[in-house]
Amino acid sequence: MTRALQPDVAAVLEHIAGLELPPLETLSAQDARAFHVAAGAQRPPGPDVGEISDGALPGADGSRQYRLYRPATPGPHPVTVYFHGGGFVIGSHMSDDPFCRQLCIESDSIIVSVDYRHAPEHRFPAAHEDGYAAAKWISENLESLGGVSEPIVLAGWSAGGNIAAVLAQQARDTGDFEIAGQVLIAPMTSPGERRPSHSENAEGYSLTTSLLEWFIDNYVDQSARDDPRVAPLRASNLGDLAPALVVTANFDPLRDEGTAYAGALAAAGTPVEHLACDGHTHTSIVAVGIVESAASVRTHIADTIRAFHQS
Repeated sequence: MTRALQPDVAAVLEHIAGLELPPLETLSAQDARAFHVAAGAQRPPGPDVGEISDGALPGADGSRQYRLYRPATPGPHPVTVYFHGGGFVIGSHMSDDPFCRQLCIESDSIIVSVDYRHAPEHRFPAAHEDGYAAAKWISENLESLGGVSEPIVLAGWSAGGNIAAVLAQQARDTGDFEIAGQVLIAPMTSPGERRPSHSENAEGYSLTTSLLEWFIDNYVDQSARDDPRVAPLRASNLGDLAPALVVTANFDPLRDEGTAYAGALAAAGTPVEHLACDGHTHTSIVAVGIVESAASVRTHIADTIRAFHQS
């Protein structure tokens, strides 16, 4: 395994270190969210898509917001349901906007980025229940969203990758909606379980181990951390799932969880590709317009979404 940062990733980390910002885990959840929004406003906006529209859909407990990205190519298009990152505490349906724009264009699919309830105000399983309700509703309303009536693709980054993985299992078990594939980008798959990547990448690479623990503590009790509704790696059956792409970064505390999940899927007979990204961090893979060394990774993710829809 290469243990050298990509030059542009190293430059970004050096810039952030020079700002001497307070660690997010030292802030309240409300202040962490405000900081995250302010930081996001400084990013490049991402490419133009055909149309962006905002709406609401029924969550598990009240309505939740979504942002829909439509390609400029003639439709109707297949639909990908996307869940944002943020450790179940920060972020929203708009927080991964540049990345969703890129996925929309390169996959030629509608991307529906869904908000969900956040901790600590709404603890486990609130985010997962909202994700399930959203995926089911979207699957039942594809034509009204301008999509084609065919199985959706589930995608997510970080906490959103966790939600997507859990929903793929639940879709298999309930039959409430069909999915053509699952795209899990730097996913958390076994919260609270210690692995070598947690110590190897504990500090200095955007997502620290202490911040990861803060996220987990805010969302889920210790007693529930083996529940497969939040720990998809702990599920008793990982077979007969929709084909998966699991993307990991070697400078990420969550690296080994993603690697373990890809291996467990393969062992259970689920088709899976594991894309291990040398020189990247938890956040650099999705940093559109900032980390160009990850452009080929983002293209591969989008190409996989397109292939899942065409299968």
